[in-house]
Amino acid sequence: MKQVYKKAIWVWSFILLLFATPVMGQLNLPSGSQVATVSQRVGISDITVTYSRPSVNGREIWGALVPYGMNNLGFGTAEESPWRAGANENTIIEFSSDVKIEGKDLAAGTYGLHMVIKEDGGATIIFSKNHTAWGSYFYEPSEDALKVDVTTKEVAHTEQLTFSINDVTATTATVALNWEKKQIPFTVEVDVPTIVLNDIRQKLQNSPGFNRQTWEQAANYALNNDGDLNEALGWINGTIEGQFYSQKNFNNLSIKAGILTKQGKTAEANAVMDEALGMATVFQTHAYGRQLIAQNDKERAMKIFKLNAKNHKGQWPVDFGLARAHAAMGNYKTALKHLKIAAGRAPDQPNKDAIAGYLVQLEKGEDIN
Repeated sequence: MKQVYKKAIWVWSFILLLFATPVMGQLNLPSGSQVATVSQRVGISDITVTYSRPSVNGREIWGALVPYGMNNLGFGTAEESPWRAGANENTIIEFSSDVKIEGKDLAAGTYGLHMVIKEDGGATIIFSKNHTAWGSYFYEPSEDALKVDVTTKEVAHTEQLTFSINDVTATTATVALNWEKKQIPFTVEVDVPTIVLNDIRQKLQNSPGFNRQTWEQAANYALNNDGDLNEALGWINGTIEGQFYSQKNFNNLSIKAGILTKQGKTAEANAVMDEALGMATVFQTHAYGRQLIAQNDKERAMKIFKLNAKNHKGQWPVDFGLARAHAAMGNYKTALKHLKIAAGRAPDQPNKDAIAGYLVQLEKGEDIN
């Protein structure tokens, strides 16, 4: 009877444990290592790291709390495990677009982020297709999407483990883990023009495509980011003479001229630009003249600034532009005369201050372009 009673108690205890475990797992309780997220956009692509932040708390970290190399953690299914690059659940890294990590391709997606810390100052970064497991206890090498080797750095003490995304450029960013006196960085590179152009092509087939300005923006981006010039020309022509609410204006004509120039069709480009200038404001004409000076096309720049003087007589940017044109040609005396006229007509202090600085340069015989 006692044996039956004991067996019944054991069975009920086991059942209660089974039911109790999920209930405990559903509670939203604070963690000793708080969860954090860091995110950065590169181009139109997002990089996001979600992780838990243990503290040093006076402990020896590298080679002790975080052992060097791969290790058997004594739990789970992994025979050897890397470090989970944080605490508690998987450290997770997400990429909204395809990227390169240290020059190696990695598809868009969500990955478990693990690290193998080496005694010689190196580290291996592992991106696992399994991002839902707890820590590294169930690490499986066959689930690796990518492994890259990096060099760690010695830095100032960081008490709480911290991921940061730094050194952001138009196409790259550096993701870095900092803890104790070690930094573990890796570079993420995004093919921004390709991603943006693919996104543009998709959007042009949807509601944004029913707006003329969208096609102008698309053509302009392709022009300035090594896109397909024939494709860009088709896009901009659609805003000028096609079905996309066609309307000639300075913006779409100047974009078309830029595409034609890049295609080597200079005479055709100049003809289109001359048409655009007939619709231009004083500032648009001035900006085009400055663009020509930057391209070292001084003669055409002079022609454009004189056209601006004819079309917008008496407005202060006119003489400012003529001053730039004459200075580009080395005629500093004439440039100084026009700049003094511009100084008298400039409407606000920032412009007057800029012109005052250019006056000093011209008086010293220095170019102002």
